[in-house]
Amino acid sequence: MKTLWAPWRYTWIKASKDGVDDCFICDAIKDDPSKDKENLLLHRGGKVIIIMNRYPYTNGHVMVAPINHVSDPRGLIQEEMFEIGDLTQVMLQALTNAMGPHGFNIGYNIGRVAGAGLEPHLHEHIVPRWNGDNNFMPVLGENRVISQDLFESYDQLKEELRKLIIP
Repeated sequence: MKTLWAPWRYTWIKASKDGVDDCFICDAIKDDPSKDKENLLLHRGGKVIIIMNRYPYTNGHVMVAPINHVSDPRGLIQEEMFEIGDLTQVMLQALTNAMGPHGFNIGYNIGRVAGAGLEPHLHEHIVPRWNGDNNFMPVLGENRVISQDLFESYDQLKEELRKLIIP
């Protein structure tokens, strides 16, 4: 087994987030829909939203989250689970159409030790991946290269979602 060193993550790991009640997902949901772009909120569904990650691993990194403030998938109702599944499929197609990734990482980080940056609000990550997208920059240069502006990505993905979802 090889070890992948990720020293840039240590700052996040050691930062104390105990007692923090802020939830950027709930804040974006509660905010006026006219601010969806500012909040990077791509889609408001019946029980689920799609929101872009403000600190992405790659361009196009999005999250599918229930509107309901739950921290664990066992707290979801059936309609939320189905809508998360449906919107995940739609988002995969939108990302494929817009950005042409070679693959995806999809998953949940449940609990702080699992890497959850926002523990109290469950969210599924969809991370587009390209051949050769991991290079020396994060390890040697302590920098991650994101090749597209967040709001440019937002506009591109929003347009693809308009084509795939009836507004």
